[in-house]
Amino acid sequence: MGISATAQQLKPQPQAQSVKTKATKKEVKTREATKKKEKKMEQERQAMVEQLRNHYQITDQRVLTAMSVVRRHLYFPEAYSSQYAPYGDHPAPIGHNQTISQPYIVAYMTQCLNIQPGESVLEIGAGSGYQAAVLAEMGAEVYSVEIIPALAEHARQILVKEGYSNAHILAGDGYKGWAEHAPYDAVIVACAPEELPEALVTQLKENGRMILPLGSSFSQRLVILRKTKGKIHQENDLPVRFVPMVHGEGS
Repeated sequence: MGISATAQQLKPQPQAQSVKTKATKKEVKTREATKKKEKKMEQERQAMVEQLRNHYQITDQRVLTAMSVVRRHLYFPEAYSSQYAPYGDHPAPIGHNQTISQPYIVAYMTQCLNIQPGESVLEIGAGSGYQAAVLAEMGAEVYSVEIIPALAEHARQILVKEGYSNAHILAGDGYKGWAEHAPYDAVIVACAPEELPEALVTQLKENGRMILPLGSSFSQRLVILRKTKGKIHQENDLPVRFVPMVHGEGS
């Protein structure tokens, strides 16, 4: 009787098998939907790159290649990922009164810095993590500071998930830079201070370059800076509009 009872217990249960089959079908359906979405996003990403090349005259092939690879749609926080076209020709909100920059602005600012593989780059205003990913894809070692802890964690998680071990995120005050890893070959700022932060100048290498929006909420302009013999040479560039750069608590 004992043997018979054990054999009975070991028999496959039809109901359990049915549940397993349903789960498998659901998984297959999910995978197919994901594959279809990724194909659509790939097409939109390549269309974005062609617009950057043909309409906006972005000529640095390294920038275009990086932006054709980095999956911009994944850098949108989940609450915003279905509300806005990730590859559209516009900025988009990412929460906390912050935005992910228009693709053209990302491409233009990156091209202006002429980033080379192996260079050390300080980014102020990590936001979604997208700009850091583009720089990392180009081979830079990226140190990115974000004042909003929730966005810093979001950026950190997606950069790790996408395999960018050369992109590092610090939740902190951008006005202070990231002195631990200074000096930097280049600095890129994705929020607008009214005056040039002295710490960022100090942390820039000799012959280093910096690009940032400078000005008030009503009047901003991209500024390109070069550090030569300890002095800063400034070139005013495009009129722009970025979120303001804010000081951390106690600053």
